[in-house]
Amino acid sequence: MQPLAERMRPKKLDGFISQKHLVGDNSPIAVMLKSGHIASMIFWGPPGTGKTTLAQLIAEHSKRAFFELSAISSGVKEVREVIDKAKNQNLFNGGQAPILFIDEIHRFNKSQQDSLLGAVEKGWITLIGATTENPSFEVVPALLSRCQVYILNPLEKSDLEELLQRAIETDELLKNKKIKLKETDALIRYSGGDARKLLNGLELVVNSFSDQPIVLNNENISKHIQQNLSRYDKTGETHYDIISAFIKSIRGSDPNAAVYWLARMIEGGEDLKFIARRMLILASEDIGNANPTALVLANNSFQAVSVIGYPESRIILSQCAVYLANSPKSNSTYEAISKAQQAVRQTGDLPVPLHLRNAPTQLMKELDYGKDYKYAHAYDGNFTELEFMPEEISGTTFYEPGNNQREQADKTALNKKWKGKYGY
Repeated sequence: MQPLAERMRPKKLDGFISQKHLVGDNSPIAVMLKSGHIASMIFWGPPGTGKTTLAQLIAEHSKRAFFELSAISSGVKEVREVIDKAKNQNLFNGGQAPILFIDEIHRFNKSQQDSLLGAVEKGWITLIGATTENPSFEVVPALLSRCQVYILNPLEKSDLEELLQRAIETDELLKNKKIKLKETDALIRYSGGDARKLLNGLELVVNSFSDQPIVLNNENISKHIQQNLSRYDKTGETHYDIISAFIKSIRGSDPNAAVYWLARMIEGGEDLKFIARRMLILASEDIGNANPTALVLANNSFQAVSVIGYPESRIILSQCAVYLANSPKSNSTYEAISKAQQAVRQTGDLPVPLHLRNAPTQLMKELDYGKDYKYAHAYDGNFTELEFMPEEISGTTFYEPGNNQREQADKTALNKKWKGKYGY
């Protein structure tokens, strides 16, 4: 038996809950369907907002052939095979281009996305892509320029409540059970605006009861969801739990654990660029100047993953994760900017000392802008002692060198230059 979320997919456009800005009267998609001219488009929105369902309804309403690929498991070969089928279908269908729906299109690398361009341009296919990521960053410009981008919003509370009532009253299995939904807050909070998660949660809770009637309130809904979460979520770990374990393993200098959690994410279909982005942040936040090369490697890894794609990019991610885990750690620059921002919030816009101000006009020079400034390169060692802070916070220490070889060398040099001004 299909999951409840799959059984509840609407069969007609008027059964589509929410997104009225796209499917309501005189909306872009409604006008498109009425005219019969279906443009290539990309749906951008969070999970469970109806991207796949809407693509299927467009194909059904327009009487077009429908092909579907997932960017997680498909490559250029699969794309070309579908395009060839679509070309043949196009000939049989009187020139009505079949719809090719690609879920999570942001996971396609540049060459995979480029393989779609010719077919879209020649009208062999009408492309509908779905993405949870900003297409401005994740879809190549040439393909993006040939598609309309439509934003799908998280479902409102009223939409989710309507969906719950519809499921209880119309689903072939639930309608035969005596279900009384007294409170919905727990289910709605659990769903996070994701219709699929909402319906799967409802089904999970209902199946936990053996007796009827089934009375659902916030207390027993929360209880049953917590008890069954591991079965519902396959592994008992959420997307955020695993990325957290991955980052903490690298921060804790355990390359074996880092590679394990990396493998968990890869096998679970995680966006590889998301993983690379998180390592790029970690390289600065948790390693910083203890090993500045870490940031260079992490950035190069992100760039490489962006152009290579799966499966080869898993090797790059593994190399980067192991390198970062083995690097000396320091969060001193992260702490420094945090302290400095806090000082700005507390002290406001302190005036720039006159000797540090720019003096592009004669009037500014007459007002002593730039007076007594000492050009560091004119002095031995390219350094001369000068006040660079506003007077009110002179001597405040924001940067505390980390306890590692490189930053301890920086600490020694700073003490020598500033003669203990910053307490090093």
